[in-house]
Parts: sequence; structure tokens; C-alpha cells
Amino acid sequence: QKGLSIIFVGFNPSLKSAETGHHYANPNNRFWKILYESGLTPRLYLPKEDGELLKLGYGLTNIVDRPTKAASELSKAEYQYGKIQLHNKIEYYRPRIVCFVGKGVFLEYSGKKSAPWGRQDLETIPGVIDFVAPSSSGLVRMKLDEVVSIYKELKRLVGS
Repeated sequence: QKGLSIIFVGFNPSLKSAETGHHYANPNNRFWKILYESGLTPRLYLPKEDGELLKLGYGLTNIVDRPTKAASELSKAEYQYGKIQLHNKIEYYRPRIVCFVGKGVFLEYSGKKSAPWGRQDLETIPGVIDFVAPSSSGLVRMKLDEVVSIYKELKRLVGS
């Protein structure tokens, strides 16, 4: 919906998410736990409650729609097409913040070679803040408390 506080953008749906029809449904994915521990949600949500995030002003999408076992299975052509689609979606819905759930998602979208965690200096769409957060995948080697601390920055940003 239009005017959300945050749209969270992942790489693409996992096979489990495609099977269930809900975002971040893989039991090894820490997305829901991270949102709760960072204070972005008032309680721990289940993947099947992903639609409830709209009531909090949050939306969910991906840069590529095709489900895969791993993001490494996605082609450059899929990213190129997805980048255009995502850009159009962000321009249309105009969220306050776009949170890229994984540095790689932002790099594919922006075409940049590197990016720091957190708020980006330049906006890819004027008036919309780009925020880069670690992936919530269980494969990420960062400790959960490190990941949560970056999402706490997002919480502070949304509160300002």
C-alpha cells in the first residue's frame, strides 16, 4: 500500500516461502526474530502473519520474484528485470524507507560496488531513504546481536 514507513526488500522467495505463500517462511530465517528483538514489532510474528505488518506501516517485497533454494541461482538478467520492477514499485508506493535485507540486494539494485550498513548517503529515489541491513538468512555469519543492532538503527530512523 502507499505511504508505508518501511518496505523490506529481500533477494527472492525461498522455496518454503513459495510453498506457504508467506515471506521469510524458512524456519532457519531469523527475519521475524530480528524485527521483534530490534523493537520494530511489538511481538514475535509468525510468517503466516506477514500481512499483519501492514498495520504497523511495513511492507514486504523482493528484487526477484522467482523462488530458489539460494539467491546464487538467480541470473543477471533476472536481477536487471527485477531492478526495474522494484524501482517502479518504490516510485509508485513511495515508502519513507526502503530496507534492503542483505547488502547484496542493495548492490544489485543500486549498481554500486560497495555500501555500508545503515542509511545510505544518496537516495536512489529522491525523498525515499535507502537503508542496508544484513540478510536475515541463517547462513549469515554475523552474530544475531550484531544484526539486531543494525535493525535498531532502522527503528530509530523510523521513529524520527
